[in-house]
Amino acid sequence: MKDIKADIYLPKDKDTWDAQVSVSRNATFLFRRDYMDYHSDRYNDHSLVFRSAGEPVALLPANEDDGTLISHGGLTYGGLLVSRHCGGTEVMKIFDAMINHLREYGIRRIIYKPVPHIYHCAPAEEELYALYRYGAKLTGRTLSSTVILPSGAAHFSKLRSRCIKKGLKNGVSVRETVDFAPFWQILTANLAERHSVSPVHTLEEITLLQSRFPENIRLYISEKEGELLAGTVVYETPRCVHVQYIASTPYGRETGGLDVIFSYLLTERYKHVPCFDFGISTEQRGEILNEGLLRQKEGFGATGTVYDTYEINIPE
Repeated sequence: MKDIKADIYLPKDKDTWDAQVSVSRNATFLFRRDYMDYHSDRYNDHSLVFRSAGEPVALLPANEDDGTLISHGGLTYGGLLVSRHCGGTEVMKIFDAMINHLREYGIRRIIYKPVPHIYHCAPAEEELYALYRYGAKLTGRTLSSTVILPSGAAHFSKLRSRCIKKGLKNGVSVRETVDFAPFWQILTANLAERHSVSPVHTLEEITLLQSRFPENIRLYISEKEGELLAGTVVYETPRCVHVQYIASTPYGRETGGLDVIFSYLLTERYKHVPCFDFGISTEQRGEILNEGLLRQKEGFGATGTVYDTYEINIPE
């Protein structure tokens, strides 16, 4: 591979960007521009397209904030998106090109969030080696809970199994819906009561994104006699289904509304998907662990996956 050049992404590059996402071994639909740009008014985009002999070889979704490059501030993970033909030597050259580019723009720090390995279609951890070589420091590590499904049937704890049986006995049923509004009311109330926060996405935003990615963003709810009990929004990617939101009414908690949903998703709907990720049970970059939430996820047979954050200081 010849010399590599880093170019700032421009709107005219949208088709090139999306085409490169589709052939990257560690990309998900979150890196498509129709997803990234839904909140473009909140971030100063500084995504990079790396080219060799004029052809794209890798991408870096990123934004710039007061002299810091973040990959990406509006996404759970970011990092370098590489094709199958981009090996370790090439990744080192890409990092060299990235650092030189950022020096030219007066950017002196990088906050870097690699795509966790559970989303990789093929191993793509050359960037972790490059981070080590550039003296990156681990500054955040959040703990998620993931079920590896092809190894066998999902293994539920005795408590979760009892709750599932209770829910089914109570006539709880599960279905998919595209009507997000009733669930968003429950989710918003839950988050306000327990954490004094709002959902990352507004109802309008999640509805817009679902309309753009109907095969990737799905809402499953549980009901009893037509009454909404609980629900979860999942993001489907080629190798991993990720739980984005979970919420339940008080009556839903009494009747096992969430347990029945996850039993259905793990044993029927997604039983052939390699990974099912329940999401993180930590706060403040991993400094606080919600043990109760973690135990609930582990009760469905999930074990630990980490989402890391690194920082690089760029010397003069």
